[in-house]
Amino acid sequence: MARNLRLLQVAGTVVRWGVRLILLLLLVFAGLAVAFRFVNPVSTLMLGRMLLHQKVEQKWVPLSRMSEALRAAVVTSEDAHFCRHHGVDWGAMREVIDESGIGGPARGASTLTMQVAKNLFLWPGRSYIRKGLEIPLALVLDLVWPKRRILEIYLNIAEWGDDGLFGAEAAANFYFHAPAAALTLHQAALLAAVLPDPYHRKVLKPNRHVTVHARIVEARVRAGETNLACVR
Repeated sequence: MARNLRLLQVAGTVVRWGVRLILLLLLVFAGLAVAFRFVNPVSTLMLGRMLLHQKVEQKWVPLSRMSEALRAAVVTSEDAHFCRHHGVDWGAMREVIDESGIGGPARGASTLTMQVAKNLFLWPGRSYIRKGLEIPLALVLDLVWPKRRILEIYLNIAEWGDDGLFGAEAAANFYFHAPAAALTLHQAALLAAVLPDPYHRKVLKPNRHVTVHARIVEARVRAGETNLACVR
């Protein structure tokens, strides 16, 4: 009896400390979410590279100093319903689950907000745990931040190469020797086309897949197929 009572006490202590830890993490996240509305953050991947003394090339610029073509191309390519959903595109999520099973939605179901949540607070790779955390984080970010801020942070921390190249300004400088404000629609579409896999897709030497992807993005932007009202 005494042993069982002791085990119950230990279990109760573990549960209490677990609840306290969860509450502490929620408070930390809430504080960071509020702060990052006004303070420019770095991604977990960038922070990891900095701690390992690896190259990080990035220059933060406000959304107003990025071409409308870039905003349109990235939203069209990565999250066409960005201006309509509230952080999670449930329709796209259901479609991917129906097609691939409950094994977990791939990048195709990840909204820009979900990608920002992952890049700022979580880790790369796919797993049930990460996706389970990513969804509520995205819902909170969409509630706390305006759409323009979400896109601004995304475009400044997105990885655009396999050697520490982050953000639209650094990518525009590196690939086209121009600022992000001067990108043409064709250049912006190429940058958008490599976002799903910047380690293997190339901007300057695009393979057929990247070329076709970029052409589709260009055509959809020119046709006005994507609602972009929230990022203009």
